[in-house]
Amino acid sequence: MTEAAPVGETSPARMLPGRPVADAVIAELAPRITALTGAGRRPGLATILVGGDSASAGYIRMKQDKAAELGMTSPHTHLPEDATQADLESAIADFNAAEEVHGILVQHPTPSQIDFDAAMLTMDPDKDVDGLHPVNMGRLALGMPGPVPCTPAGIETLLAHYEIPVAGREVCILGRGTTLGRPLALLLSQKRPTANAAVTVVHTGVSDWHRYTRRAEVVIAAAGVPGILQPEHISPGATVIGGGVRYSGRKLLPDVDERCEQVAGAITPGGGVGPTTIAMLLRNTVEAAER
Repeated sequence: MTEAAPVGETSPARMLPGRPVADAVIAELAPRITALTGAGRRPGLATILVGGDSASAGYIRMKQDKAAELGMTSPHTHLPEDATQADLESAIADFNAAEEVHGILVQHPTPSQIDFDAAMLTMDPDKDVDGLHPVNMGRLALGMPGPVPCTPAGIETLLAHYEIPVAGREVCILGRGTTLGRPLALLLSQKRPTANAAVTVVHTGVSDWHRYTRRAEVVIAAAGVPGILQPEHISPGATVIGGGVRYSGRKLLPDVDERCEQVAGAITPGGGVGPTTIAMLLRNTVEAAER
């Protein structure tokens, strides 16, 4: 087993920021949106917010602003904090039926009285731009076309953008969540030039999970546990991707301890892959409109 070098004995890692990756994706989408609009099918991304959480409202505004910047429509429904399950499912049904809407996003988290998973089941899978509907997770598992979960797709795109080899290499994902770790494992194990990896998934229920991260050439932290990945948990020169984050108020708390920069060969900065997630959301919407 390769032991991690003591902090400070190696050069700082190459940075892999998400913003240039997102910009490249959005630049590639622009002519496709122009072509769709010219053909009378302007892409539309609908959003639904339940309650008044300020962070969630901020995320919605970011997505709407970027959609408008690209010439897409972005209809929005804001339901009150005490909205019922029926209220949310009615809003989803309205967007399901709207021909001018190609993608639907329900902002998570929702208030405690809302069953988010049950609401997702009422969404048209082809309009599920988060890629989290069971039909789309099944498509992903079978390698069939369909919307891919945004953060996993953003991570694959980021690795490809920076020409980080993945095919045939050992990738360890720390975290098994349904929005990131699990779909990312499916994605990176598929037979494509930007995937085709030997993927291991570990989690906090594995007492010696660091035994697996230390031997991997690419480590992706997706646990949502602040600072869980420490310098001693990676091998010198490994590529480290920060996918999981938590928030304390408005402060972002990444899974990857910043001292990992002194051991890794390449690493995402503190904000992780955030900008790529929105870019993938827009890409899923454009692809839905094209279909």
